Amino acid sequence: MSSRPTSARSPRQRPNSARPNSARPKTSPRTKSAGAKTKRVKEPQFDPASHCKYNSDENSVRLFLRGRPVTSYIPSSVENYNVKVKGAAPSKTLALDWVYGYRGKDSRFNLHQLPSGEVVYFMAAVVVLHNVEEGVQRHYLGHNDDVKSIAIHPDNVTIATGQVAGHDPEEGMPHVRIWNSVSLNTLHVIGLGVFDRAVCCIGFSKHDGGGHLGAIDDSNEHVLSVWDWAKEKKLCETKSSQDPVVQVEFPPQLENQLISLGKGHIHFWNYSTGKLVRKSGIFEKHDKPKFVLCMTFSAEGDVITGDSNGNIFIWGKGGTRIRQAVPGAHEGPIFSIINLSDGGFLSGGGKDKKIHSWNSSFENQGTADLPDETGPVRALCQANESLIFVGTTRNAILKGEIGGEFETVVQGHTDELWGLGINPNLGMFATGAHDKRLVVWDMESHKPLWSKTLEDPIQSVGFHPSGNFIAVGLQTGRWMVLDADTHDLVTVHTDGNEQHDIIRYSPDGSHLAVASHDNFIYIYAVEEEGRKYTKVGKCSGHSSFVTHIDWSADGKLLQSNSGDYEMLFWDTETCKQNVNGKDLRDTEWQTYTCVLGYPVIGIWPEGSDGTDVNTVARSHDGSIIATGDDFGKVKLFKSPASHPKTECNAYPGHSSHVTCVDFFPDDHTLISTGGRDMSVLQWKME
Repeated sequence: MSSRPTSARSPRQRPNSARPNSARPKTSPRTKSAGAKTKRVKEPQFDPASHCKYNSDENSVRLFLRGRPVTSYIPSSVENYNVKVKGAAPSKTLALDWVYGYRGKDSRFNLHQLPSGEVVYFMAAVVVLHNVEEGVQRHYLGHNDDVKSIAIHPDNVTIATGQVAGHDPEEGMPHVRIWNSVSLNTLHVIGLGVFDRAVCCIGFSKHDGGGHLGAIDDSNEHVLSVWDWAKEKKLCETKSSQDPVVQVEFPPQLENQLISLGKGHIHFWNYSTGKLVRKSGIFEKHDKPKFVLCMTFSAEGDVITGDSNGNIFIWGKGGTRIRQAVPGAHEGPIFSIINLSDGGFLSGGGKDKKIHSWNSSFENQGTADLPDETGPVRALCQANESLIFVGTTRNAILKGEIGGEFETVVQGHTDELWGLGINPNLGMFATGAHDKRLVVWDMESHKPLWSKTLEDPIQSVGFHPSGNFIAVGLQTGRWMVLDADTHDLVTVHTDGNEQHDIIRYSPDGSHLAVASHDNFIYIYAVEEEGRKYTKVGKCSGHSSFVTHIDWSADGKLLQSNSGDYEMLFWDTETCKQNVNGKDLRDTEWQTYTCVLGYPVIGIWPEGSDGTDVNTVARSHDGSIIATGDDFGKVKLFKSPASHPKTECNAYPGHSSHVTCVDFFPDDHTLISTGGRDMSVLQWKME
């Protein structure tokens, strides 16, 4: 029979329902709501007494999610099931191989190059060290949530990175990690329990060999603090501004001074007395900009700033007044300005998408235009005398020269990411996000093979078994099929007016199931090798939105989960519910992506509210189950994970809820996607 909780949620529960068990709500349109990252969160701890019970009479296990029972029947091949047995972790492990994307949409000053030739940036909870020429990446994985800021020490080896409030019970508060870029070893952790919300700006001192670190948090007062980072000792702090602050830097030629800037201000600070004393910059005859957005320093020690009006101002060394102005240097805001090795400067515009090259007197020496599709400049980085790297607001990184063409070397999504499909025959996969972009990636070169912008936000993606077609579920009730080779539209249909959370072909490709947020699963017959779609009917019986589905190996059955913890079964020829769940205990499922059922009992921690685990994938050889959860973790379990105390191997990298995990056919590679962090991570299973 079907497995329903004794107390179901509203049949039309919307995804903005409260989540009392988690301070890390997510903006998933499937099950979670938006929320600020303000509290440290612990994963639920295990207490088997109230979590799982075995019924010997019917040979079933009852899992309790927030006190609600979900019954799973044990396969007849399993003898002497013992609910108290502790499942072991698998011998298989994951190693992060590649990070797709760059956090340019809402971060600044986060693109640097090391003497090794590696470009350093961050995405989600990972700091990426990317050798563009050799096509390899290394990764610093010390953080447990979004990396928000980065600074390079004058020795060009030591790196500081600041994060937002996160998940880890010991280091889940905002803090700064200082680490070695060669060994990737963490040297120091500073500020635990000191910073509020996030560390939004950091900078190393330069006049004293980098002994001090300045940091500004994201509290209402944007507290500025100065640290002796090697001793992990705070030297002084003060409230800096009630308005947003975007950058903090130490002047390279002045001791005990630093500069912060942001909305409507540039502040010059002195801490020689052990206290931070502020002087505000004076704009005099010049219009005060809404934002001072970026700064760098000249060889003479002057401060060079770019602002939201497109002006460049030169502030005299050690002073608070403008010595020279370059009005209208850009049309619109200037998001980045850097000094060059030859004494010149580069500035990047946010509206005009231009990069200007200036000599030391601020005479324009040349201009580069960025492609429209990659977005405006967010960060600039000099690679050598002629080559520059450019981070953009659309989460891309380009390389090129002034006066030449720019090549995209890193590309990512720019909005919440839920759609993932693996090509069953070729080394490629597809992702779809709320930015309306469908991207097909090559897993070997780590580059997009093609992309297409659709009319509506994308919610789900699935490949036809032939690999020739891609089905895409949208947020508007529409779904479509594209030709994977020509990228042309094959068909488009509308079922209801809510998003389609899962779209999946039957094992032989003869049918397509479209699981919707309107509580229904729509079944289509597929003919003409994937080009013709005829509706068979809809599966009606769930009392909440459908969250997961799986086809049986023979394509005759579906199993599905919903937002109120139902586990239902369906005859796909009639679209009728099969209420004899006990009789289906030995069914062979082509995939196992449902989060409920006997094979996945052990993935749930005690005290879970039933939404902490978002995604499941069973390896093709049937030996491993991978999950993605609310805490940014990808986990590996032995399959089946059928005991409530099953151990696992857990891996950080995502900073947001993990929305999808899936294996490539050879089981050597796993792809995971993040929701709000917009990241795609590629893992090697070893």
